[in-house]
Amino acid sequence: MNKLLPTSSAGSLPKPVWLAEPETLWSPWKLHGDALIDGKQDALRVALHEQQVAGTDIVSDGEQTRQHFVTTFIEHLNGVDFNNRKTVKIRDRYDASVPCVVGPVSRSKPVFVADAEFLRQQTTQPIKWALPGPMTMVDTLYDEHYQSREKLAWEFAKILNQEAKELEAAGVDIIQFDEPAFNVFFDEVNDWGIACLEKAIEGLKCETAVHICYGYGIKANTDWKKTLGTQWRQYEEVFPKLQTSNIDIISLECHNSHVPIELLALIRGKKVMVGAIDVATHSIETPEEVASTLRAALKYVDADKLYPCTNCGMAPLPRSVARAKLSALSAGAEIVRKELSAT
Repeated sequence: MNKLLPTSSAGSLPKPVWLAEPETLWSPWKLHGDALIDGKQDALRVALHEQQVAGTDIVSDGEQTRQHFVTTFIEHLNGVDFNNRKTVKIRDRYDASVPCVVGPVSRSKPVFVADAEFLRQQTTQPIKWALPGPMTMVDTLYDEHYQSREKLAWEFAKILNQEAKELEAAGVDIIQFDEPAFNVFFDEVNDWGIACLEKAIEGLKCETAVHICYGYGIKANTDWKKTLGTQWRQYEEVFPKLQTSNIDIISLECHNSHVPIELLALIRGKKVMVGAIDVATHSIETPEEVASTLRAALKYVDADKLYPCTNCGMAPLPRSVARAKLSALSAGAEIVRKELSAT
């Protein structure tokens, strides 16, 4: 990106009411067969248009073609039985009914590549595409086969690398791996989580990002945040090793969080997607609030490495709220751009 402070969203955007139940994670599709294929493509076009109207610089599919940021990818893999389900505690926070790994995992065909090609046809803007990270995939399953989180993560890393290379070939400019699990399992992150992530990006020439947040604005996550005290220092555990990793961009949660902004000094030199939009509230940030978050980050991140972003995905929010938040992000970034060009 040549533009200073290019804006983007962390991932998901709300789906149109005709495609899926609004403000609901894992919402079932309202369409079927060919109508669902057309409906997903129409929703992708709408999501792209809404980003463009809001002034978003790096656009995405808004995850319109997937029910969930992790399980939709896993659905397309061999070795996972979605009919055989177990209840597990996801990220040590909330119980969920998840599929079981029953044999060796593999990918027999691309998962999101056709969607990425479709998005590429619709725009000349830079595209960011989100994939689940290996550790977060492991944490969203019950493993009957490998019986080792690390072994399963390495297998997923190889599969993700295959998908990422094909996404790059389809014209994706930034491939982002979503790893909210990095904010929970610190020993595993440092022992093998970052190494698995580096396996997933092996050989890529496009830019790569890791998104580490405190989760969607759902009750299980907001309740957990209330237990974290007045300072959220989880990033302190993983940033030092990420700073020396091959990942180009680190995406994190800042606005309305209790993350001490000085923790950004631990990843100095990396590009940083600074979350300047709170996805856990329906209230719309003012451009000045966004600008204030970005100014604070600029004390620790060089201006040419700062990418204003949302804290997390916005799938559970009303569409009107998400649109307004994206517009506020663009307006806040523009305030700071003008300040920087005047100095």
